[in-house]
This record gives sequence, structure tokens and C-alpha cells, in this order.
Amino acid sequence: MGKIKKKFSEGSSRTYTTRNRALRKLQVSLADFRRLCILKGIYPVEPRSQKKANRGSSKPTTFYYAKDIQLLLSEPLIAKFREHKIFLRKLQRALGKDDLTRAKGLEARRPEYTLDHLVIERYPAFVDALRDLDDALCMVFLFATMPTVSKVNNEIVEDCKRLSTEFMHYVIHSHSLRKVFLSIKGIYYQAEIQGQSITWIVPYQFSQNVPLDVDFKVMATFLQFYRTLLGFVNYRLYTTSNLSYPPKVDQSMDDSAAGLGSLRVEAKRVEDLIKGVQSSDTTSVPEVAMSKQMKQRMDTLGSKIKKIVAADTTAPAYESVGSGEADGDVDDETRQIGNLLFGKQVFFLSREVPRYSLEFVVRAFGGRLGWDQTSGGGSPYAENDRAITVQISDRPVQGHQFLDRIYVQPQWVYDSINARRLLDVEDYLIGQPLPAHLSPFVEYEEGDYVPEAATKLAAAAGFEGEVTNLKPEDHDQSEDEEEDAEEAADIDGASADEDAPDSDEEDEEDEDAVAEKQHQKQLLAERAGVSFSEYQQKQGAKPKPKAAAGKKRTKAEVEEEERQKIAISMLSKKKRKVVNRTQADAYKKAKDVNTLKTRKAQAAAKPVKSAKGKKN
Repeated sequence: MGKIKKKFSEGSSRTYTTRNRALRKLQVSLADFRRLCILKGIYPVEPRSQKKANRGSSKPTTFYYAKDIQLLLSEPLIAKFREHKIFLRKLQRALGKDDLTRAKGLEARRPEYTLDHLVIERYPAFVDALRDLDDALCMVFLFATMPTVSKVNNEIVEDCKRLSTEFMHYVIHSHSLRKVFLSIKGIYYQAEIQGQSITWIVPYQFSQNVPLDVDFKVMATFLQFYRTLLGFVNYRLYTTSNLSYPPKVDQSMDDSAAGLGSLRVEAKRVEDLIKGVQSSDTTSVPEVAMSKQMKQRMDTLGSKIKKIVAADTTAPAYESVGSGEADGDVDDETRQIGNLLFGKQVFFLSREVPRYSLEFVVRAFGGRLGWDQTSGGGSPYAENDRAITVQISDRPVQGHQFLDRIYVQPQWVYDSINARRLLDVEDYLIGQPLPAHLSPFVEYEEGDYVPEAATKLAAAAGFEGEVTNLKPEDHDQSEDEEEDAEEAADIDGASADEDAPDSDEEDEEDEDAVAEKQHQKQLLAERAGVSFSEYQQKQGAKPKPKAAAGKKRTKAEVEEEERQKIAISMLSKKKRKVVNRTQADAYKKAKDVNTLKTRKAQAAAKPVKSAKGKKN
């Protein structure tokens, strides 16, 4: 007799476990269990059969993998949570007895814990951390713009500002920004770091009202882990780029709202060189001679640095931004490099444009810029500086204008970044109606509706987008021409074959059907006792010429359609459903494209009202 198996000892009941059983096994509260799952990256799962996983019960519940819960048993954070609960009980007892001395001592010994081991555990390789950085950046940038309220601590907001600014400085230094899109929700950015595309969204800097129906405890738990993760990532990015971390903060620039300019990013090797000179007094005898050589090098280092800085700060011959065709003399390979897009331009930002975004994207693509004093201090260029080539403004009326620069609207910068070339400024001048701002994250497939602005960008030289260079009308014309050629070839070939009488018979059948319908209408008119023309007028059917029939299909097309129908009928029921679903999706897609084209034609047919300019 074989060994009797115990019930629920294998299968789904062993693979999955319910949340209540997990709580009893870990001996933690529900709030601590949620925090553990968020920090460890453990999420609920949906088994195929809930009844089998729940040991025969059909009661709705939450399931987890049993191995994940087993892994939590050895987590050191559980002991830290218990220590924190004991601390809170002691502190509450001391405050209840008005023992302030004991309460202060307990507060000084508050138990703390870090999440460094979780970052190393969840992301063994640095590429894994970069691949999972999208949500972390979105959360950190969100809390960096949050107001300080009771639910959001001021220290958390300041830490998020520091981490987000450090990451933006690395993107500027590495010129790794690739795409920008202005949406209703915020500004989408995409950077490419070590072969990984990282996309995040930054809210607009408007006054925000903190919602009351949001569980900030859950968001704070996610934010706690994301702050630790972003700190690790920033340190690794800075050190691999030979930059000192953390970057130094210029307090005077920070107090004057200098923005990104308040951080000083320095090379790490210069710091090491200075430290080596400072520690030369404690070196041994054979190292003294080396320190003298280092001092001699340091004496000449200042003059060399001044020469390098002077060479970098001297303004090169700036090219004109008059039109997108004006840069045809530039090498194509140089022009397509995104990080040198604004390398020969100096921008000035007016007070009404979003400086926090434009400063980031312009510097990320090699440009230099200054801004109005009302937007913050620390501007390297004044408004009347002769080196400025482009001024970004969003006011239809300018009090004064300089003739040696071009005034454009902010959208020109973002569209040029997405197009990877300097666009023609004629469509972006002050007071001009702006073209459509298209998302660079959309990849057009065959049969999709392609906007007119996307076709213009696709046809322009130097653009490496996902759309083809043909317009939708060109697609239709080329397809029609091919079909006409095929039809003509088929007709010519069929005239020499014996199948020619078949097409004549089809034409005769169509004519017989039309004549039969006409005869039926005449019989109805005769029964009513009126003439055929009067009958048509009463029915509201005016005599119309014969409508032009659709393009007649060739015999080869008819045979191909019948062959496809036969092939579909030979498939199994499951595969036939898949084919029918695919055809239905294609039909719906074509219908949506036709609807968009119809709306566009209707909008173009309406008269455009003249827009009045806004006053300052």
C-alpha cells in the first residue's frame, strides 16, 4: 500500500498562500506587512483557480507566492519594525508620566534603519537599476514640487529637490537627453543612459492643492525606497563620469534662486590632486621629492586653467537660425548629434517662459543661456549682451527688440529637440499661430493616421523618426497607380486568353440586374396609376445618372479572396476566431483613420476666425 498523501500538500495550495496566513506566519501587523511587501518588491498574484489555491474555499481573498513569504522570514527589517514599536510604547509611557528627561533620552536613541541592502538585493547589476528607474524619477520629481504640509515633511521635499537636481546635472553633463513632450499632465523627458531609455514626467510648477483622498502613507513607503535607489544611482553615475559626489552647493546662488546653477559639478581628479598637495607635509622622505614636483605643477596649473577657460568662454562664430535649410553647409553627421544641437547658440529667456524646463533642455543639448533678473539671480548673460542669438519669449508685443537676434516662442526649442535639427523659425515667431506639438513617443505603423505635421518632419532632411517619408495621400496614390497597372496588365493578359468572355458575362449580369430593378419600379408606377416620372417625384427619388461604381476587381483578386475564405474555413475554430478578430481590428483601425481624415477636412473647410493679440 502506497503512502497516503496529505490533503493540500502539493499543487496550488502549496504554491500560493493567503494574506491572513502570511500575517500569522510573520507575526506582523497589516501595515507593517504592506510596508515590507512594497520595500521588498513583493506583489499579490492571481492564481488560475482561486478555489484550489484557497484549499477549497471560494471566498475572495488576496494571494501571494509562498516562497516570497518564506523569504520575508529572514528579513532584518522585521526586527527593526519591532524595535520601533517598543520605542513608541516606551516614549508614550514616559510622556504619559510627564517624565521629560526620559522622553528626551529615548528620542535621542530613536532606532533607525536603512534600505541599502534592499537596493543591492533587488538590483544585482547597475543596468537593472537603470531599467527600473522610471517610477523612481516620477515619484521624486513629484514630491520635489509638493508644498510643505502636515502630510508631506519639509525634509523629504528638500531631499527630493536635491536628488532630482543632481540627476538633471548628470543628464546635462552627459548630454543624454533625447526626447521632450509637453502634455497636460506635465513635461515628459526621455534620456538614454548606458544604453537604457529612461522616461519620466515632471509636473508644471504651479501652486498645488494636496488632495485629501490620497493615501500618503503608501506613497511615503514607495518614496523612501526610491530616494535610496536614486541616491545609489546618482553616486554611481557621478563616479563613473569622474565627477565628485555630492556636488557642492553655492549657498549665495541658491538663495538668489539660481536653479540648476546653484550646484557646482567638479571633476574628481582635481579634488584628489588638491588633497595630495595638502597632505604633502606628512609624507615620507622619498615622497618629498615627488611633492616638490607636484608643487611645481600646481604653480603652473593656474595659468593653464585660465587659458582653457578663456578658450572655452570666447564666443565662436554663431550660425544663423533663420531657417532649417540654412545649416546645409554643416556636416550631416555633426548636425544629427543631439548633444551639439544648440552648441553654437546663446539663448535669453524672458520672464514669462518656463525657465526650469528650458534651462535644462538647452544646457543638455550644448547651449548657453541667460535669463531675466526677475526669474532668478546668477544669469551669465544680460539681456543686452551682443553674444545672444535667440531670445525665447511668449508675449505677442515686445517693448523693445534687438535686431541682431531672433525672437521665437518656447515650442521651437522642444520641436527642434524632437526633430533633431534646428527647425525653420518662420512658424514659431512671436505672434504666429504655432504648429501642432506632436508626441515623439508615438511610433506610426502601417495603416495609422499620420498627422500632416509629422509628414513634414519626416520629409525634412536629418530627421530620424519612426514615420516614413511618404504622405498618406502619396500612399493612396501610389497604391492606386499600382492597382491600375496590375488591372491593366491583367486585362491585357486576359484578352489573349479564353477567360475574356467571363468578364463580358459579368457585365451583362450587372446590366440585367439594373434593368430588372427599373422594370419593378415601372410596375409599381403603373399600379398606382401615374407616370413613371411622377412616381419618382412622389417617392422623393430624383432621376440621377448612374453612379460611378467602385474600382472593379480583377479576376486574380477575386480568386485570391475566394482562396483566403476557403483557407479560413479549413482552420480550426480557435484559429478562425483569431483570424476574424485580427480582421475586425484592422477594419476598426481603418474606420478610425477615415473618421480622423473626415474631421480634418471638415475643420479645414470652416472659416478661421482672426485671433486678437493678448495684451501684457
